Amino acid sequence: MNWTIKTFGQLTSKQLYKILQARVDVFVVEQNCPYREIDDIDQESIHFFIEEQDKIVAYARIIPKGLLYDSASIGRILVHKDYRKHGYGRKLLQACIDWVEENWNEKDIILHAQVYLREFYRSFGFAEITESYLEDGIPHVEMLRSTLVSNKKSVES
Repeated sequence: MNWTIKTFGQLTSKQLYKILQARVDVFVVEQNCPYREIDDIDQESIHFFIEEQDKIVAYARIIPKGLLYDSASIGRILVHKDYRKHGYGRKLLQACIDWVEENWNEKDIILHAQVYLREFYRSFGFAEITESYLEDGIPHVEMLRSTLVSNKKSVES
């Protein structure tokens, strides 16, 4: 599996179109959630994705610390509906975490997660740092993955 990793300026117009199409398909159409998908964060983010048969199969954007949060962030995590249940989500999230740690030397990563995915994110060492709240009619929670928290848990175990 070969991930494509690009800054906004490195994306071709076709790649950008396909990414935005995939994000709208999942977050706006599938989830029946009208919201402002294009949010001026993309220009500063790293775009992590895999394409097959001319479609975005899996995608996430990595946001540098200081733009949304005091920590680096991974957002807009998605897997195309035809490719779910094949491990793409796990591989994508792990690859993003590895990239953040290796390229930005960041140990803390924050997510703005939909509540129904809490267990998935917990399996990567993320822990809730907020109570559940509604955003655009969908329950969300902020989660943090910190080596300090992860190391403390493993010491306590």
